Amino acid sequence: MFGHSEDFLGTTLLSRPLVLGPLVGLALGDVTQGVIIGATLELIFMGNIKVGAAIPPDVITGGVLGTAFAMISGKGPAIALAIAVPVSILAEMVISGLFVLRAILNKKFSQYADEGNFAAIQRLHILSGLLRPLLMGVIILLALQLGAGAMKSFLDMIPAWVQTGLQVAGNMLPALGFALLMNLMFSKSMAPYFFIGFLLAAYLKLPVIAIGGFGVIIALLVKQVAPKPAMDDDDNFGSEDEPAEPLKLNPKLNKKDLRSLFFRSLALEANFNFETWQNTGFAFSIIPVLKKLYPAKEARAAALKRHLQFFNTSPYGSTLIIGITAAMEEQNSSDEDFDEESINSIKLGLMGPLAGVFDSLFWGTFKVIAAGVGTSLAIKGNITGPLLFLLIFNVPHLLLRYKLTFVGYGAGTRFLQNLAKNNVMDRLTKGSSILGLMVVGAMPATLMNITTPLHIGADKSALGIQGILDQVVPAMIPLGLTFLVYYFVKKNIKTTYLLLGLLLLGFAGSIIHLFA
Repeated sequence: MFGHSEDFLGTTLLSRPLVLGPLVGLALGDVTQGVIIGATLELIFMGNIKVGAAIPPDVITGGVLGTAFAMISGKGPAIALAIAVPVSILAEMVISGLFVLRAILNKKFSQYADEGNFAAIQRLHILSGLLRPLLMGVIILLALQLGAGAMKSFLDMIPAWVQTGLQVAGNMLPALGFALLMNLMFSKSMAPYFFIGFLLAAYLKLPVIAIGGFGVIIALLVKQVAPKPAMDDDDNFGSEDEPAEPLKLNPKLNKKDLRSLFFRSLALEANFNFETWQNTGFAFSIIPVLKKLYPAKEARAAALKRHLQFFNTSPYGSTLIIGITAAMEEQNSSDEDFDEESINSIKLGLMGPLAGVFDSLFWGTFKVIAAGVGTSLAIKGNITGPLLFLLIFNVPHLLLRYKLTFVGYGAGTRFLQNLAKNNVMDRLTKGSSILGLMVVGAMPATLMNITTPLHIGADKSALGIQGILDQVVPAMIPLGLTFLVYYFVKKNIKTTYLLLGLLLLGFAGSIIHLFA
Protein backbone atom coordinates (compact mmCIF):
# COMPACT_ATOMS: atom_id res chain seq x y z
CA MET A 1 0.00 0.00 0.00
CA PHE A 2 2.90 2.33 0.74
CA GLY A 3 4.39 1.73 -2.70
CA HIS A 4 1.09 2.35 -4.47
CA SER A 5 0.58 5.55 -2.46
CA GLU A 6 3.55 7.21 -4.18
CA ASP A 7 1.24 9.30 -6.39
CA PHE A 8 0.19 11.11 -3.21
CA LEU A 9 3.83 11.68 -2.29
CA GLY A 10 5.15 13.56 -5.31
CA THR A 11 6.44 10.69 -7.50
CA THR A 12 9.48 10.49 -5.22
CA LEU A 13 10.48 6.92 -6.25
CA LEU A 14 9.34 5.43 -2.95
CA SER A 15 7.69 2.69 -5.03
CA ARG A 16 10.91 1.33 -6.53
CA PRO A 17 12.09 -2.24 -5.68
CA LEU A 18 15.29 -0.76 -4.27
CA VAL A 19 13.15 0.94 -1.57
CA LEU A 20 10.37 -1.61 -1.07
CA GLY A 21 12.75 -4.61 -0.94
CA PRO A 22 14.37 -3.50 2.33
CA LEU A 23 10.92 -2.75 3.81
CA VAL A 24 9.77 -6.29 2.97
CA GLY A 25 13.01 -7.55 4.52
CA LEU A 26 12.31 -5.50 7.64
CA ALA A 27 8.82 -7.02 7.93
CA LEU A 28 10.19 -10.55 7.48
CA GLY A 29 13.20 -10.14 9.75
CA ASP A 30 16.08 -10.04 7.22
CA VAL A 31 16.77 -6.52 5.97
CA THR A 32 20.04 -7.47 4.23
CA GLN A 33 18.35 -10.12 2.08
CA GLY A 34 15.58 -7.64 1.27
CA VAL A 35 18.17 -5.07 0.18
CA ILE A 36 19.90 -7.60 -2.13
CA ILE A 37 16.66 -8.83 -3.72
CA GLY A 38 15.39 -5.25 -4.09
CA ALA A 39 18.62 -4.26 -5.87
CA THR A 40 18.36 -7.27 -8.19
CA LEU A 41 14.80 -6.37 -9.16
CA GLU A 42 15.72 -2.68 -9.53
CA LEU A 43 18.33 -3.60 -12.14
CA ILE A 44 15.74 -5.58 -14.08
CA PHE A 45 13.05 -2.90 -13.94
CA MET A 46 15.36 0.13 -14.11
CA GLY A 47 13.80 1.41 -17.35
CA ASN A 48 10.30 0.69 -16.05
CA ILE A 49 8.95 4.25 -15.91
CA LYS A 50 5.55 5.78 -16.59
CA VAL A 51 5.89 8.42 -19.31
CA GLY A 52 2.81 9.70 -21.11
CA ALA A 53 0.23 6.97 -21.76
CA ALA A 54 2.72 4.11 -21.40
CA ILE A 55 1.79 1.99 -18.38
CA PRO A 56 4.71 -0.38 -17.68
CA PRO A 57 4.51 -3.67 -15.75
CA ASP A 58 3.58 -3.03 -12.13
CA VAL A 59 6.93 -3.44 -10.41
CA ILE A 60 5.39 -2.57 -7.02
CA THR A 61 3.07 -5.57 -6.79
CA GLY A 62 5.48 -7.91 -8.56
CA GLY A 63 8.47 -6.71 -6.55
CA VAL A 64 6.78 -6.97 -3.14
CA LEU A 65 5.27 -10.40 -3.78
CA GLY A 66 8.44 -11.68 -5.45
CA THR A 67 10.63 -10.50 -2.57
CA ALA A 68 8.22 -11.84 0.07
CA PHE A 69 7.84 -15.31 -1.45
CA ALA A 70 11.58 -15.57 -2.14
CA MET A 71 12.38 -14.75 1.48
CA ILE A 72 9.66 -17.00 2.93
CA SER A 73 10.93 -19.92 0.85
CA GLY A 74 14.60 -19.04 1.41
CA LYS A 75 15.31 -19.34 -2.33
CA GLY A 76 16.85 -15.90 -2.93
CA PRO A 77 16.90 -13.41 -5.85
CA ALA A 78 16.47 -15.92 -8.70
CA ILE A 79 13.08 -17.04 -7.40
CA ALA A 80 12.07 -13.43 -6.70
CA LEU A 81 12.67 -12.71 -10.38
CA ALA A 82 10.62 -15.71 -11.53
CA ILE A 83 7.65 -14.52 -9.47
CA ALA A 84 8.01 -10.75 -10.00
CA VAL A 85 7.91 -10.72 -13.82
CA PRO A 86 4.56 -12.52 -14.42
CA VAL A 87 2.93 -10.90 -11.38
CA SER A 88 4.00 -7.45 -12.62
CA ILE A 89 2.44 -8.08 -16.02
CA LEU A 90 -0.85 -9.28 -14.49
CA ALA A 91 -0.98 -6.37 -12.05
CA GLU A 92 -0.41 -3.95 -14.94
CA MET A 93 -3.74 -5.07 -16.43
CA VAL A 94 -5.55 -4.38 -13.15
CA ILE A 95 -4.06 -0.88 -12.85
CA SER A 96 -4.79 -0.02 -16.51
CA GLY A 97 -8.41 -1.02 -15.88
CA LEU A 98 -8.48 1.23 -12.81
CA PHE A 99 -7.21 4.21 -14.85
CA VAL A 100 -10.03 3.63 -17.33
CA LEU A 101 -12.65 3.37 -14.57
CA ARG A 102 -11.45 6.61 -12.97
CA ALA A 103 -12.50 8.48 -16.11
CA ILE A 104 -16.11 7.70 -15.19
CA LEU A 105 -15.72 10.07 -12.21
CA ASN A 106 -15.05 13.04 -14.52
CA LYS A 107 -18.78 13.74 -14.80
CA LYS A 108 -18.98 13.97 -11.01
CA PHE A 109 -16.02 16.37 -10.92
CA SER A 110 -17.73 18.54 -13.55
CA GLN A 111 -20.94 18.57 -11.50
CA TYR A 112 -19.06 19.77 -8.41
CA ALA A 113 -17.31 22.40 -10.51
CA ASP A 114 -20.67 23.76 -11.72
CA GLU A 115 -21.65 24.09 -8.07
CA GLY A 116 -18.36 25.79 -7.15
CA ASN A 117 -17.92 23.05 -4.54
CA PHE A 118 -14.23 23.07 -3.62
CA ALA A 119 -14.60 20.64 -0.72
CA ALA A 120 -16.34 17.96 -2.82
CA ILE A 121 -13.69 18.11 -5.54
CA GLN A 122 -10.88 17.76 -3.00
CA ARG A 123 -12.65 14.90 -1.27
CA LEU A 124 -13.34 12.99 -4.51
CA HIS A 125 -9.76 13.50 -5.74
CA ILE A 126 -8.39 11.97 -2.53
CA LEU A 127 -10.90 9.10 -2.37
CA SER A 128 -10.33 8.17 -6.01
CA GLY A 129 -6.59 8.30 -5.46
CA LEU A 130 -6.91 5.90 -2.51
CA LEU A 131 -8.57 3.25 -4.69
CA ARG A 132 -5.25 2.05 -6.11
CA PRO A 133 -3.31 1.48 -2.85
CA LEU A 134 -6.38 -0.08 -1.20
CA LEU A 135 -7.17 -2.39 -4.12
CA MET A 136 -3.58 -3.54 -4.69
CA GLY A 137 -2.97 -3.80 -0.94
CA VAL A 138 -5.91 -6.20 -0.57
CA ILE A 139 -4.74 -8.25 -3.57
CA ILE A 140 -1.24 -8.65 -2.13
CA LEU A 141 -2.59 -9.44 1.36
CA LEU A 142 -4.80 -12.22 -0.04
CA ALA A 143 -1.97 -13.57 -2.18
CA LEU A 144 0.32 -13.79 0.84
CA GLN A 145 -2.30 -15.26 3.16
CA LEU A 146 -3.59 -17.85 0.69
CA GLY A 147 -0.43 -18.62 -1.23
CA ALA A 148 2.58 -18.43 1.09
CA GLY A 149 2.44 -22.07 2.22
CA ALA A 150 1.56 -23.46 -1.19
CA MET A 151 4.18 -21.29 -2.87
CA LYS A 152 6.88 -22.42 -0.42
CA SER A 153 6.05 -26.08 -1.03
CA PHE A 154 6.11 -25.55 -4.79
CA LEU A 155 9.42 -23.66 -4.73
CA ASP A 156 11.03 -26.39 -2.59
CA MET A 157 10.38 -28.83 -5.44
CA ILE A 158 12.30 -26.78 -8.04
CA PRO A 159 15.59 -28.53 -8.98
CA ALA A 160 18.94 -26.75 -8.74
CA TRP A 161 19.46 -26.52 -12.52
CA VAL A 162 16.21 -24.56 -12.87
CA GLN A 163 17.34 -22.10 -10.21
CA THR A 164 20.68 -21.73 -11.99
CA GLY A 165 18.87 -21.00 -15.24
CA LEU A 166 16.73 -18.37 -13.54
CA GLN A 167 19.85 -16.79 -12.06
CA VAL A 168 21.46 -16.49 -15.50
CA ALA A 169 18.21 -15.08 -16.91
CA GLY A 170 18.14 -12.57 -14.05
CA ASN A 171 21.62 -11.42 -14.97
CA MET A 172 20.40 -10.71 -18.51
CA LEU A 173 17.22 -8.81 -17.71
CA PRO A 174 18.95 -5.53 -16.72
CA ALA A 175 19.79 -5.15 -20.43
CA LEU A 176 16.13 -4.26 -20.96
CA GLY A 177 16.23 -1.52 -18.35
CA PHE A 178 19.41 -0.06 -19.85
CA ALA A 179 17.94 -0.24 -23.37
CA LEU A 180 14.79 1.61 -22.30
CA LEU A 181 16.91 4.35 -20.73
CA MET A 182 19.00 4.58 -23.93
CA ASN A 183 15.78 4.97 -25.89
CA LEU A 184 15.13 8.20 -23.99
CA MET A 185 18.58 9.74 -24.54
CA PHE A 186 20.68 7.89 -27.12
CA SER A 187 21.43 9.52 -30.50
CA LYS A 188 24.32 9.62 -32.96
CA SER A 189 25.57 12.94 -31.62
CA MET A 190 25.39 11.76 -27.99
CA ALA A 191 26.68 8.19 -28.52
CA PRO A 192 30.34 9.03 -27.68
CA TYR A 193 29.39 9.87 -24.10
CA PHE A 194 27.76 6.45 -23.66
CA PHE A 195 30.95 4.74 -24.80
CA ILE A 196 33.13 6.98 -22.59
CA GLY A 197 31.14 5.76 -19.60
CA PHE A 198 31.47 2.14 -20.74
CA LEU A 199 35.23 2.38 -21.30
CA LEU A 200 35.83 4.01 -17.92
CA ALA A 201 33.94 1.18 -16.21
CA ALA A 202 35.17 -1.73 -18.34
CA TYR A 203 38.87 -0.89 -18.58
CA LEU A 204 39.56 1.31 -15.55
CA LYS A 205 37.03 -0.42 -13.26
CA LEU A 206 35.75 2.92 -11.95
CA PRO A 207 32.59 2.80 -9.82
CA VAL A 208 29.38 4.39 -11.10
CA ILE A 209 29.60 7.33 -8.68
CA ALA A 210 33.07 8.25 -10.01
CA ILE A 211 31.86 8.06 -13.60
CA GLY A 212 28.95 10.32 -12.63
CA GLY A 213 31.51 12.82 -11.34
CA PHE A 214 33.37 12.71 -14.66
CA GLY A 215 30.03 13.19 -16.40
CA VAL A 216 29.33 16.38 -14.44
CA ILE A 217 32.76 17.78 -15.36
CA ILE A 218 32.38 16.93 -19.05
CA ALA A 219 28.83 18.36 -19.16
CA LEU A 220 30.08 21.64 -17.62
CA LEU A 221 32.98 21.85 -20.08
CA VAL A 222 30.69 21.22 -23.06
CA LYS A 223 28.26 23.83 -21.78
CA GLN A 224 31.05 26.44 -21.47
CA VAL A 225 32.34 25.95 -25.01
CA ALA A 226 28.88 25.83 -26.59
CA PRO A 227 28.17 28.92 -28.72
CA LYS A 228 25.84 31.42 -27.14
CA PRO A 229 23.26 33.27 -29.24
CA ALA A 230 23.88 36.89 -30.02
CA MET A 231 21.57 39.27 -28.16
CA ASP A 232 20.54 42.80 -28.78
CA ASP A 233 20.74 45.28 -25.96
CA ASP A 234 16.98 45.02 -25.59
CA ASP A 235 17.22 41.28 -25.02
CA ASN A 236 19.81 41.17 -22.23
CA PHE A 237 18.77 38.47 -19.81
CA GLY A 238 18.48 39.92 -16.34
CA SER A 239 19.54 43.46 -17.28
CA GLU A 240 18.94 46.14 -14.70
CA ASP A 241 16.40 48.01 -16.79
CA GLU A 242 14.31 44.86 -17.19
CA PRO A 243 12.87 43.64 -13.88
CA ALA A 244 12.83 39.90 -13.33
CA GLU A 245 9.40 40.08 -11.72
CA PRO A 246 6.31 41.80 -13.08
CA LEU A 247 4.95 44.65 -11.00
CA LYS A 248 1.96 43.53 -8.94
CA LEU A 249 -0.40 46.05 -7.41
CA ASN A 250 -1.99 44.99 -4.13
CA PRO A 251 -1.05 41.29 -4.35
CA LYS A 252 -3.63 39.00 -2.79
CA LEU A 253 -1.41 35.91 -2.47
CA ASN A 254 1.36 35.46 0.07
CA LYS A 255 4.18 32.96 0.68
CA LYS A 256 1.90 30.69 2.68
CA ASP A 257 -0.47 30.44 -0.28
CA LEU A 258 2.40 29.60 -2.64
CA ARG A 259 3.79 26.98 -0.27
CA SER A 260 0.39 25.30 -0.27
CA LEU A 261 0.65 25.07 -4.08
CA PHE A 262 3.93 23.17 -3.72
CA PHE A 263 2.68 20.73 -1.07
CA ARG A 264 -0.57 20.04 -2.92
CA SER A 265 1.29 19.49 -6.20
CA LEU A 266 2.75 16.33 -4.64
CA ALA A 267 -0.69 14.73 -5.19
CA LEU A 268 -0.81 15.78 -8.86
CA GLU A 269 -1.08 12.19 -10.16
CA ALA A 270 -3.19 10.71 -7.36
CA ASN A 271 -6.26 10.49 -9.64
CA PHE A 272 -4.48 9.94 -12.97
CA ASN A 273 -6.90 8.67 -15.66
CA PHE A 274 -6.83 8.01 -19.40
CA GLU A 275 -9.33 10.74 -20.35
CA THR A 276 -8.23 13.98 -18.69
CA TRP A 277 -4.97 12.69 -17.12
CA GLN A 278 -3.75 15.03 -14.32
CA ASN A 279 -6.61 17.53 -14.46
CA THR A 280 -8.07 16.88 -11.01
CA GLY A 281 -4.57 16.94 -9.53
CA PHE A 282 -4.01 20.39 -11.03
CA ALA A 283 -7.36 21.61 -9.67
CA PHE A 284 -6.57 20.09 -6.27
CA SER A 285 -3.22 21.94 -6.23
CA ILE A 286 -4.62 25.37 -7.02
CA ILE A 287 -7.87 25.24 -5.01
CA PRO A 288 -6.52 27.26 -2.00
CA VAL A 289 -5.58 30.08 -4.40
CA LEU A 290 -8.95 30.01 -6.15
CA LYS A 291 -10.75 29.99 -2.80
CA LYS A 292 -8.89 33.12 -1.74
CA LEU A 293 -9.25 34.97 -5.05
CA TYR A 294 -12.90 34.21 -5.86
CA PRO A 295 -15.38 34.59 -3.01
CA ALA A 296 -18.40 34.60 -5.38
CA LYS A 297 -19.89 31.19 -6.29
CA GLU A 298 -20.13 31.96 -10.03
CA ALA A 299 -16.49 33.01 -10.25
CA ARG A 300 -15.41 29.93 -8.30
CA ALA A 301 -17.37 27.65 -10.62
CA ALA A 302 -15.82 29.25 -13.71
CA ALA A 303 -12.32 28.90 -12.28
CA LEU A 304 -12.85 25.27 -11.31
CA LYS A 305 -14.13 24.39 -14.78
CA ARG A 306 -11.07 26.07 -16.30
CA HIS A 307 -8.77 23.78 -14.38
CA LEU A 308 -10.66 20.56 -14.93
CA GLN A 309 -9.68 20.61 -18.60
CA PHE A 310 -7.13 18.13 -19.92
CA PHE A 311 -3.69 18.55 -18.35
CA ASN A 312 -0.55 16.44 -18.45
CA THR A 313 3.09 17.31 -17.83
CA SER A 314 6.11 16.08 -15.90
CA PRO A 315 5.24 16.23 -12.18
CA TYR A 316 8.79 17.46 -11.50
CA GLY A 317 8.26 20.72 -13.43
CA SER A 318 4.54 21.07 -12.74
CA THR A 319 4.91 23.77 -10.08
CA LEU A 320 6.33 26.20 -12.64
CA ILE A 321 3.03 26.04 -14.55
CA ILE A 322 1.02 26.07 -11.32
CA GLY A 323 2.87 29.19 -10.13
CA ILE A 324 2.33 30.99 -13.44
CA THR A 325 -1.35 30.02 -13.37
CA ALA A 326 -1.73 31.37 -9.83
CA ALA A 327 -0.28 34.71 -10.96
CA MET A 328 -2.66 34.84 -13.93
CA GLU A 329 -5.66 33.94 -11.77
CA GLU A 330 -4.66 36.70 -9.35
CA GLN A 331 -4.55 39.18 -12.21
CA ASN A 332 -7.86 37.89 -13.58
CA SER A 333 -9.54 38.42 -10.19
CA SER A 334 -8.47 42.09 -10.18
CA ASP A 335 -8.76 43.05 -13.85
CA GLU A 336 -12.15 42.93 -15.54
CA ASP A 337 -10.54 43.18 -19.00
CA PHE A 338 -8.26 40.17 -18.46
CA ASP A 339 -8.64 37.42 -21.07
CA GLU A 340 -9.59 34.29 -19.11
CA GLU A 341 -8.94 32.06 -22.13
CA SER A 342 -5.25 32.97 -21.98
CA ILE A 343 -4.88 31.01 -18.72
CA ASN A 344 -5.60 27.65 -20.32
CA SER A 345 -3.72 28.66 -23.47
CA ILE A 346 -0.56 29.21 -21.40
CA LYS A 347 -1.07 25.92 -19.54
CA LEU A 348 -1.53 23.93 -22.76
CA GLY A 349 1.39 25.67 -24.42
CA LEU A 350 3.82 24.97 -21.58
CA MET A 351 2.92 21.45 -20.51
CA GLY A 352 4.45 19.71 -23.55
CA PRO A 353 7.84 21.46 -23.70
CA LEU A 354 8.31 21.34 -19.93
CA ALA A 355 7.41 17.64 -19.87
CA GLY A 356 10.21 16.94 -22.34
CA VAL A 357 12.78 18.94 -20.38
CA PHE A 358 11.94 17.69 -16.89
CA ASP A 359 11.32 14.05 -17.86
CA SER A 360 14.74 14.05 -19.51
CA LEU A 361 16.36 15.76 -16.53
CA PHE A 362 14.87 13.54 -13.83
CA TRP A 363 14.13 10.20 -15.54
CA GLY A 364 17.16 10.36 -17.82
CA THR A 365 19.70 11.87 -15.42
CA PHE A 366 18.96 11.98 -11.69
CA LYS A 367 17.15 8.62 -11.62
CA VAL A 368 19.90 6.94 -13.66
CA ILE A 369 22.64 8.27 -11.37
CA ALA A 370 20.66 7.49 -8.22
CA ALA A 371 19.88 3.94 -9.38
CA GLY A 372 23.46 3.34 -10.50
CA VAL A 373 24.92 4.41 -7.18
CA GLY A 374 22.18 2.81 -5.08
CA THR A 375 22.14 -0.60 -6.76
CA SER A 376 25.96 -0.88 -6.89
CA LEU A 377 25.94 -0.70 -3.08
CA ALA A 378 22.67 -2.53 -2.39
CA ILE A 379 23.55 -5.55 -4.53
CA LYS A 380 26.20 -6.27 -1.86
CA GLY A 381 23.64 -5.94 0.93
CA ASN A 382 24.59 -2.40 1.92
CA ILE A 383 21.56 -0.54 3.34
CA THR A 384 23.09 2.83 2.43
CA GLY A 385 22.33 1.99 -1.22
CA PRO A 386 18.55 2.62 -0.96
CA LEU A 387 19.13 5.69 1.22
CA LEU A 388 21.56 7.25 -1.29
CA PHE A 389 19.15 6.37 -4.09
CA LEU A 390 16.37 8.42 -2.49
CA LEU A 391 18.64 11.33 -1.51
CA ILE A 392 20.38 11.69 -4.89
CA PHE A 393 17.02 11.84 -6.65
CA ASN A 394 14.82 13.73 -4.20
CA VAL A 395 17.08 16.45 -2.82
CA PRO A 396 17.34 18.19 -6.24
CA HIS A 397 13.77 17.17 -7.10
CA LEU A 398 12.06 18.68 -4.06
CA LEU A 399 14.27 21.77 -3.87
CA LEU A 400 13.72 22.58 -7.54
CA ARG A 401 10.02 21.80 -7.38
CA TYR A 402 9.61 24.12 -4.39
CA LYS A 403 11.64 26.93 -5.97
CA LEU A 404 9.80 26.70 -9.29
CA THR A 405 6.51 27.49 -7.54
CA PHE A 406 7.82 30.92 -6.55
CA VAL A 407 9.67 31.44 -9.85
CA GLY A 408 6.49 30.71 -11.80
CA TYR A 409 4.42 33.09 -9.68
CA GLY A 410 7.00 35.88 -9.51
CA ALA A 411 8.43 35.89 -13.02
CA GLY A 412 5.60 34.38 -15.03
CA THR A 413 5.94 33.70 -18.72
CA ARG A 414 8.67 36.35 -19.07
CA PHE A 415 11.03 34.02 -17.22
CA LEU A 416 10.44 31.28 -19.77
CA GLN A 417 10.87 33.70 -22.67
CA ASN A 418 14.26 34.76 -21.32
CA LEU A 419 15.30 31.13 -20.91
CA ALA A 420 14.36 30.46 -24.51
CA LYS A 421 16.35 33.48 -25.77
CA ASN A 422 19.49 32.20 -24.08
CA ASN A 423 19.00 28.53 -24.97
CA VAL A 424 19.18 27.71 -21.25
CA MET A 425 16.71 24.83 -21.54
CA ASP A 426 18.51 23.38 -24.56
CA ARG A 427 21.90 23.53 -22.82
CA LEU A 428 20.43 22.06 -19.62
CA THR A 429 18.87 19.19 -21.58
CA LYS A 430 22.14 18.49 -23.44
CA GLY A 431 24.21 18.56 -20.25
CA SER A 432 21.76 16.22 -18.54
CA SER A 433 21.88 13.80 -21.46
CA ILE A 434 25.69 13.73 -21.38
CA LEU A 435 25.73 12.90 -17.69
CA GLY A 436 22.91 10.35 -17.94
CA LEU A 437 24.39 8.55 -20.94
CA MET A 438 27.81 8.21 -19.30
CA VAL A 439 26.21 6.56 -16.28
CA VAL A 440 24.05 4.29 -18.47
CA GLY A 441 27.15 3.36 -20.47
CA ALA A 442 28.91 2.29 -17.28
CA MET A 443 26.07 0.06 -16.12
CA PRO A 444 26.49 -2.95 -18.48
CA ALA A 445 30.13 -3.22 -17.39
CA THR A 446 29.52 -2.82 -13.66
CA LEU A 447 26.04 -4.20 -12.98
CA MET A 448 25.63 -7.11 -15.45
CA ASN A 449 27.50 -10.34 -14.79
CA ILE A 450 27.13 -12.36 -18.00
CA THR A 451 29.95 -14.66 -19.12
CA THR A 452 30.35 -17.72 -21.34
CA PRO A 453 31.93 -21.01 -20.13
CA LEU A 454 32.70 -22.13 -23.69
CA HIS A 455 36.23 -23.28 -24.57
CA ILE A 456 38.15 -23.76 -27.80
CA GLY A 457 40.23 -26.93 -28.01
CA ALA A 458 40.38 -29.83 -25.61
CA ASP A 459 41.99 -30.86 -22.35
CA LYS A 460 44.96 -28.75 -21.19
CA SER A 461 45.27 -26.85 -24.47
CA ALA A 462 41.70 -25.51 -24.28
CA LEU A 463 41.30 -21.74 -24.38
CA GLY A 464 38.42 -20.02 -22.62
CA ILE A 465 36.40 -17.83 -24.97
CA GLN A 466 35.60 -15.47 -22.09
CA GLY A 467 39.31 -14.80 -21.52
CA ILE A 468 39.76 -13.96 -25.21
CA LEU A 469 36.77 -11.61 -25.15
CA ASP A 470 38.06 -9.85 -22.03
CA GLN A 471 41.38 -9.18 -23.74
CA VAL A 472 39.56 -7.54 -26.68
CA VAL A 473 36.76 -5.65 -24.87
CA PRO A 474 35.92 -6.43 -21.23
CA ALA A 475 32.19 -6.89 -20.65
CA MET A 476 31.62 -7.41 -24.37
CA ILE A 477 28.67 -9.79 -23.85
CA PRO A 478 26.69 -7.39 -21.56
CA LEU A 479 27.36 -4.52 -23.98
CA GLY A 480 26.32 -6.54 -27.04
CA LEU A 481 23.17 -7.81 -25.32
CA THR A 482 22.22 -4.27 -24.29
CA PHE A 483 22.50 -3.03 -27.87
CA LEU A 484 20.56 -6.04 -29.18
CA VAL A 485 17.67 -5.24 -26.83
CA TYR A 486 17.96 -1.53 -27.71
CA TYR A 487 17.55 -2.49 -31.39
CA PHE A 488 14.31 -4.31 -30.61
CA VAL A 489 13.08 -1.41 -28.46
CA LYS A 490 13.61 0.93 -31.42
CA LYS A 491 11.56 -1.52 -33.50
CA ASN A 492 8.69 -0.99 -31.02
CA ILE A 493 8.70 -4.57 -29.74
CA LYS A 494 6.56 -4.69 -26.58
CA THR A 495 8.40 -4.63 -23.27
CA THR A 496 6.53 -7.75 -22.15
CA TYR A 497 7.81 -9.74 -25.13
CA LEU A 498 11.37 -8.56 -24.53
CA LEU A 499 11.16 -9.56 -20.87
CA LEU A 500 9.96 -13.04 -21.77
CA GLY A 501 12.52 -13.32 -24.58
CA LEU A 502 15.42 -12.48 -22.26
CA LEU A 503 14.13 -14.96 -19.69
CA LEU A 504 14.00 -17.68 -22.33
CA LEU A 505 17.44 -16.78 -23.74
CA GLY A 506 19.08 -16.84 -20.30
CA PHE A 507 17.36 -20.03 -19.22
CA ALA A 508 18.10 -21.90 -22.44
CA GLY A 509 21.66 -20.52 -22.56
CA SER A 510 22.29 -21.84 -19.06
CA ILE A 511 21.01 -25.34 -19.93
CA ILE A 512 23.26 -25.67 -23.01
CA HIS A 513 26.18 -24.05 -21.15
CA LEU A 514 26.35 -21.07 -23.49
CA PHE A 515 26.04 -18.51 -20.68
CA ALA A 516 26.92 -18.55 -17.01
